Amino acid sequence: MTTTARPDLDPELRALLADMPLIPHLTPEVLAQLRQFPATPVDSLLTHRRAGHRTVTVPAEDGTPLPLSVFTPANADHSTASAPCVYWMHGGGMIMGDRFSQIDIPLEWLDEFGAVVVSVDYRLAPEATGTTPVEDCYQGLLWIAEHAEDLGIDPGRIIVAGASAGGGLAAGVALLARDLGGPAIAGQILICPMLDHRNTSVSSRQYAGGPGVWTREMNEFAWRALLGGLDGHGDLGDDGGLGDLSGAQVPPYASPARADDLSGLPTTYIDTGSAEVFRDEDTDYASRIWAAGGQAELHVWAGGFHGFDALFPQAPLSATARRTRTDWLARTLRRERAV
Repeated sequence: MTTTARPDLDPELRALLADMPLIPHLTPEVLAQLRQFPATPVDSLLTHRRAGHRTVTVPAEDGTPLPLSVFTPANADHSTASAPCVYWMHGGGMIMGDRFSQIDIPLEWLDEFGAVVVSVDYRLAPEATGTTPVEDCYQGLLWIAEHAEDLGIDPGRIIVAGASAGGGLAAGVALLARDLGGPAIAGQILICPMLDHRNTSVSSRQYAGGPGVWTREMNEFAWRALLGGLDGHGDLGDDGGLGDLSGAQVPPYASPARADDLSGLPTTYIDTGSAEVFRDEDTDYASRIWAAGGQAELHVWAGGFHGFDALFPQAPLSATARRTRTDWLARTLRRERAV
């Protein structure tokens, strides 16, 4: 049963959201239209900063070419191989977006820390299903580690990061790296991450019904596109979720909340809004990392809706969220450099 009571939106964010056209629902036809929008104009983000940008191609496990964008500070000293690296996975529900989506977030860390930023064009659902997107992202991590010297980065200071679907993929990459014995990851930044295909939490039910930035129904559509029958259920279950998935075949690398063991993960930063679908699965993920003896920092921004700081970075709450995230990264990079 849908819960109608919801946390209020932050007043400044509410005013900004009122002027934004929202998608009432997602269908294959709507998705096709959304995919026709042009990519983020990355050149405009580079005009005011001294940074180089090049594209490399990395083979996926099945040989499919995966484009990676590499952003490097213009004054980088490749002879020392001491820069941190932020490996970025974009949002878009795993069904849309590209390697330039939300790229302004990690580019702030290029400015702040002299970080090399690498962003991956993983394959999207429904054309790519199951673990294909997260495995694509893992191949990008392998390439970064193998080319650390050429990139001028410290292999001990690689951070995986992503927003929304990208946050879920970053979490899946961290699980893969742990279970496959590397590469080493110094930290993971999970921004309003999409972690749980079951879609049955209180916050998921609170944000059912549209239109919205990302509703429960949109989330169901995206997960169905990704799972491609892995759940063993072609129709929605009686509870509105994707069937009875307690014993399903959905791998934890695709849906990280399904992982039984969250020990041995890199230090983690998770943030989310109080007024969004992913709030409860995100807070639960942080709690389970603590329960497993790991380190996580969790921020639930009161009145924040899904992706608020990416959509409206000028809002006061957004500026606070982004600065807090950057402060955490500064502390993490200092600790790793001191080791």
